[in-house]
Amino acid sequence: MSDELTRRDWLKVVGAAGAAGMVPALPAGAAAHPTDAAGPADAAPAVLPGQRLADGEIVALFNTSEVHTPSRGSGRMRFSFDFPEPSVAFGGHRFGFLVFTDENTYAPEQAGMRAVVDGDRMTVTCTGFTWAGGQARSAGTLTATFERRGTTIEWDITCEMPHPVKTVTTVVRDIPRGRVSLAGNPPWNLDSLDHEVLGGYTFGAGDLHGGTPVPGMSTPFAAVEASPTEWLYVASLDDKVRPKRFDFQPGEQAQRLELVHEHDAWRDDRRITVPRWRLGRAPTLDAACALHWAHLEQAHRIPPFATRPDVPAWMRDISLVLTMHGQHYTGFIFNTYAQQLEILRWVATQIPASRVLVFLAAWDGRYYWDYPNYAVDPRMGGEAGFRTLITEAQRLGFRMMPMYGANSANRRQPVWERIKGGETRKIDGDTYFLNWVDWNNDRHQDGWLTYMNLGEASWRRHLTERIAWMIETFHVDAYFLDIVGGHVNSTTGDMHAGTKEMVLELRRRYPDCLCVGEMPYDALYEFIPVYHAGGGARWARYARFFSHLSAPAPGRGSSGVHEAGFQRFNTETLGLGPNSIPTLQIVDDTFGKHRDVMAQVIAKARERARI
Repeated sequence: MSDELTRRDWLKVVGAAGAAGMVPALPAGAAAHPTDAAGPADAAPAVLPGQRLADGEIVALFNTSEVHTPSRGSGRMRFSFDFPEPSVAFGGHRFGFLVFTDENTYAPEQAGMRAVVDGDRMTVTCTGFTWAGGQARSAGTLTATFERRGTTIEWDITCEMPHPVKTVTTVVRDIPRGRVSLAGNPPWNLDSLDHEVLGGYTFGAGDLHGGTPVPGMSTPFAAVEASPTEWLYVASLDDKVRPKRFDFQPGEQAQRLELVHEHDAWRDDRRITVPRWRLGRAPTLDAACALHWAHLEQAHRIPPFATRPDVPAWMRDISLVLTMHGQHYTGFIFNTYAQQLEILRWVATQIPASRVLVFLAAWDGRYYWDYPNYAVDPRMGGEAGFRTLITEAQRLGFRMMPMYGANSANRRQPVWERIKGGETRKIDGDTYFLNWVDWNNDRHQDGWLTYMNLGEASWRRHLTERIAWMIETFHVDAYFLDIVGGHVNSTTGDMHAGTKEMVLELRRRYPDCLCVGEMPYDALYEFIPVYHAGGGARWARYARFFSHLSAPAPGRGSSGVHEAGFQRFNTETLGLGPNSIPTLQIVDDTFGKHRDVMAQVIAKARERARI
């Protein structure tokens, strides 16, 4: 594509507002089609359009304005026509709004929009909305309040509609092109800046799986590398766990950014308030993250690991984690209870057992198939064998931790009728099935599991009592919650609040028993201090981490009970990362054939801990 055609395409989609630097802004209520271009055909603006507008000016824009149409890189579904997005200028950006009810998509009607500016404050009001791409009108109100502090802009939104409100989006224009970081992670190194980048907090904001999966975010924060010396960042200041989506759509000069807030799925509110969003600038990504992490500590009451009261003293001395793989979905047993104890007796000759946490993966029978019974398995050694494993291992000094699925249940288990009310239903009412794994290798994703919601009482009660039975019967030292970071906005209750309620109830009853989770998001750090993967250097202040059970075991790289199968085991690094406790995966042939590698991993653990 030639440069001339590129510029003409840009002018075609800019519309009246995109050319606002060259012509006066349209008055409120004036209609403009995005092909109504103005200005020299080959002239690109020296600055972005929003930077030439006075605060409070209202301009006509569309979903197709100033973005590549069609996309020049990877993209997502979008309307196949021009949908109105009238926008208001403030602080060098233009802000528009979209409201999604349980039955349609609405945009403010430009004729009903007003903006009042008072120095560094602006209030935008809207009476009336359009739908069907501007062909029809609806009642409704929206008020957005903006405040500027230096280069930082914050705003919140209140809207009321005739139908229950699901989602409210702020559309921010004049976002610079550049590499995008989601949740403070290293920027996406894409082959072109023309690719759309979408991220969802948390767990893909409910769309981590399916036909169009969305990358998950551990905190609602994103940043763009505007230049080598400046990052523009955006963040939600919500103090509750609710889905947020960040969608960066590139254009020739800048990006269109959708900041999406999803309301509580278990409510049918026609009037909602969107918590404050923040847009700011910082010299580095680290500096931008520091501002957001300071907010997180306050909003979610996250304590530093060094002073956490929910960390038993023994956990602070743990220098090695052993993942003992038990029984695969198919019934294949990697290690019986007796075999696990034999391995632990050898490990105790290599490192003080008091420095080792033993993670019992699939101790309870067929992995996931027997969820959520959580009873000892006869084929692996029965209750007597399990009791011997726990008591003898603890006598040696090991700390023992069995695994539980925080949100997984097989509908074919007899207990299903008592817990089925706890199934997760997403905001549109569709049941969320845990159907993204081919457990039996027939090249079809199996569908007998339902994703469960700890926000619902029957499921929370069942899981609480199964964990309590384990603690009281066998006196284990910790329990592990599989996929606990997989928060989904469910009509059956507040999943985060229910998770917190269960963990705190178990802590009240068993204060010395540690809770460990998988895949953390920001608010979980308040009450879970140790995690199986998903951390990183930015989170090390609050928690400790060890490697995922799917990490390859020494030798052929088996993933054990996990569905991944085989991956390459790195004989140079031994699979040890800089931000996690050294972890050793033990599958069927690890002890018999690769004891030398086990010894190497243990030696590295001792070296790190200076034992």
